[in-house]
Amino acid sequence: MKDLEEALRLIEENEELADFVGPRDAALVDKAERTLGVRFPPSYRRFLLELGAGNFGAFEVYGVIDEDWDESSVPDGIWYTMNERRESDLPDHLLVIASAGDGPLYCLRLGDEKEPPVIFYSAGLDEEEQERKIAAENFGAFLLEGVRDELEA
Repeated sequence: MKDLEEALRLIEENEELADFVGPRDAALVDKAERTLGVRFPPSYRRFLLELGAGNFGAFEVYGVIDEDWDESSVPDGIWYTMNERRESDLPDHLLVIASAGDGPLYCLRLGDEKEPPVIFYSAGLDEEEQERKIAAENFGAFLLEGVRDELEA
């Protein structure tokens, strides 16, 4: 949570670079979890409750916008995850939180860990072909790194 706190502070201090949908209601976040059949880690849940989804400079983070998950688009992470599950057999324990451009997706690898890692996932590859390279220790570290990269750019 320390990294998340720092990232949120930097976003607030540099609001001219921030374009987020804004706070989301806890009931909507709960519904997103039920829809995907997952539990969000505390750091990501707090991000959703405070910022929802959006970007800081060119760094875009997917999240929750509204409950129209059938007719949405980026940066709606619930829609994106559901779409990838249908079209690319994204495993149910992965939650898409960002894209690495024309390459892999950034996903939270949900499981037993309270704060799971963010991994790279290349859609369309067989499970055994996946490189499960860790992009960040957890969501807070991922957000902080992205924010710092934008401030240095």
